[in-house]
Amino acid sequence: MIELVERHTVLAVVVGSRAYGLHGPASDYDRRGVFVAPTRAFWRLDKPPTHLDGPAAEQFSWEFERLCVLALQGNPTILEVLWSPLIETITVDGQQLLAARRAFLSRRVAETYGSYARDQLDRVAARRERTGETNHKQAMHMIRLLVAGAHVLRTGEILVDVRHLRDKLLAVRRGELPWDRVAAWAADLLAELADADAATALPEQPDRDAVDRLLAAVRERNLQ
Repeated sequence: MIELVERHTVLAVVVGSRAYGLHGPASDYDRRGVFVAPTRAFWRLDKPPTHLDGPAAEQFSWEFERLCVLALQGNPTILEVLWSPLIETITVDGQQLLAARRAFLSRRVAETYGSYARDQLDRVAARRERTGETNHKQAMHMIRLLVAGAHVLRTGEILVDVRHLRDKLLAVRRGELPWDRVAAWAADLLAELADADAATALPEQPDRDAVDRLLAAVRERNLQ
């Protein structure tokens, strides 16, 4: 099955700390990709996989349709793939996917980004209460998600590169910012997220018709 990634990848990007602008010399290269299974493969009883690990370390790929479904749900991880500034491979199908990426956006990103961030905040707080220890890396990503959530609601663009906040975010990750200040920052960002949601120009629902047209075109191009 891994040949689907090796032969049919239409978009391959780097995500994680290197895409965020938060990396150091020893940071991993977290690679994510999108592959298009040949259309005839869906005519069999055994369908193509929806996702695959590898073949490289820290590499994970989704089949085109699965990625579209998750993006329509406002999944932050998937949306970051579509807006990553670090593109390693792109084909015609990948270009069409990026050209249509705003069709995936809707006001539901307020809930998905907010929920992801609140879940991480709760996990950090629960661990502190249970052990007295703080997961500083998790706290940093919680802040980053809240910043990105307000940004997409205001601008209609996914914020991936956060190097303008690099010093502050890395201070959180290193544990140099006291927890009460981190928690206060999170509370302010949650309020900003709510304000951005109230004023956003994003539609209530994503443009499923546009995504359907995109998927149909991709399946037709890969009917071999």
